[in-house]
Amino acid sequence: MDISSIAVNSSVYGVLPTKTSDCFTVSIGKRKNSNNNKFLFGFSNRSSLNLKIQAVHLDEVAADNPKSLTNTRLKDIEWPSPSDKIPFWKREFQTWDSNSEVPVNTEKDSDLLHVIHVTAEMAPIAKVGGLGDVVTGLSRACLSRGHKVDIMLPFYECIQKENIQEISLMSTYNSYYDGNWIETNAYSGMVSGIPVILLEPMNQFFKGEDVYGGSYNELEAYLFFSRACLEWMQVTGTQPDVIHVHEWQTGKPRIVLTIHNMEHYGECRQEQLQKCGLDGSLYATIDKAIDDRTIGHNPERLSLLKGGIVYSNSVVTVSPTYLQETLCSGWLSSALMTNHDKYYGILNGIDTVMWNPASDVFLPTNYHAQNTGGKKVCKKYLQRGFGLILEGRERVPLVVCISRLVAQKGLHLIRHAINHIQEIGGQMIVLGKAPDSRVQREFEALADLHNKGSTIRILLMYSEELSHMLYAGGDMVLVPSIYEPCGLAQMIGMRYGSVPIVRKTGGLADTVFDMDDESHPEIANGFVFEGIDEGSLSCALDRAFSYYQEKPIEWENIVQRVMQIDNSWNKTAGKYIDVYNSIRVRW
Repeated sequence: MDISSIAVNSSVYGVLPTKTSDCFTVSIGKRKNSNNNKFLFGFSNRSSLNLKIQAVHLDEVAADNPKSLTNTRLKDIEWPSPSDKIPFWKREFQTWDSNSEVPVNTEKDSDLLHVIHVTAEMAPIAKVGGLGDVVTGLSRACLSRGHKVDIMLPFYECIQKENIQEISLMSTYNSYYDGNWIETNAYSGMVSGIPVILLEPMNQFFKGEDVYGGSYNELEAYLFFSRACLEWMQVTGTQPDVIHVHEWQTGKPRIVLTIHNMEHYGECRQEQLQKCGLDGSLYATIDKAIDDRTIGHNPERLSLLKGGIVYSNSVVTVSPTYLQETLCSGWLSSALMTNHDKYYGILNGIDTVMWNPASDVFLPTNYHAQNTGGKKVCKKYLQRGFGLILEGRERVPLVVCISRLVAQKGLHLIRHAINHIQEIGGQMIVLGKAPDSRVQREFEALADLHNKGSTIRILLMYSEELSHMLYAGGDMVLVPSIYEPCGLAQMIGMRYGSVPIVRKTGGLADTVFDMDDESHPEIANGFVFEGIDEGSLSCALDRAFSYYQEKPIEWENIVQRVMQIDNSWNKTAGKYIDVYNSIRVRW
């Protein structure tokens, strides 16, 4: 198909690629107001983020000197109280600082690539959910292996320039949108040791207090951003080996699309695609980008996610089990089966530099797998801060649940857990926010009912600082998702010594293995249930509580074991690099 369907002034921007697979331009994924971004990594209430993540693996250092992280005296800790004027998770914290931007002692690859990530989120400056964590963690791991990596991100109005190191205006150029050329600024900078390129159009796009929180049409804004990224590459002569797009997507040299969640399918009218210069009618066929669910409707619509599957050189989803689930069910299964030869399931990792209990600045004291005493301090810190102290009772299990409050996450199971944990004598803290106002009101009512007691706390907000504290202070982390493409909470929880209780689905099935499964005791690391009913969850909670209360020595062994599991991006990034190399064009 001729590339003339995209309206670009070739006299200014040069010659575009000539293959359809190189030019299908669609939009970057989003999660509709899934969290409140008022606290972008918890620092937006301060003048400067000043964030350089420490690169040295302090947990490994601590392992060589077990006493190095255990000298915190309890009397030196400023213990919080529910009556404090400033909640303990909003206190001033020491900044993460380092002299090195990438992890040390990582073996460098010999065949190096230039990868550009095009994304709507990046932790910590524009994080709403796990997408932002994945982009940062994978980029850091590839940098540490010697590759060149850039992240292209909208310059949301809510991102403060002082939170980006070495920021400078690189260029100003024009990008096409709806018959006009929009002046666009391109800034370069460093975030958490990773090079970023931020695009700032001189119109209303990406204005607002939150990521995804503006009054503009978000679909059209990300369509514009997708094209603006490509045009920046053309204007500057930048030719990466691979463009790695996340959720919906973009196009140019060789394209890897990662599907983080199949539910974000990018419904798009043909005339909306037209605004970025592509003739939507050319893609409105069953073998290209038409949304199968709308066939025969008036009007039929496109799915940007389906278009990305068809036109990308390689498609990755975020766990092997989710790959199998999406091939077997769902309206996109046909498109995925047709393209199964380029479809991979690669388990997400976690950024073990950002998520490290041995160096985490948000914790009252640090700890590591060889000496977990600090974890008990972190638990007491939470209990005091929230008024959850139960006088005279020892070994009361504390369950934490850190989640967006949406149907995918098992809302009825979270509600049931609140009641059941209270009934069986445990404590629970829920941290999350609901984008649906009805769900938000329901959980507000639960908070009003429970938050004055000594067992349950429900906090309907987003706080990066508090999430770190909860992973550290919890005995167990609950992830009862109805479906879960990968899930990071269970892996972060294990990193901090919180034993996972999960439903067996997607990436949860790939990372958590039941303690009572006698066939594979060597990999047992949590408590797993399969049903979506409340009884199945109750059984898993009961088993976990019994283990915790009746086998304290064995429980401590579990804590140490899960903290040493390697779920890092350093382990899994190599699989992405294999995919990159399998599709790259070699000159």
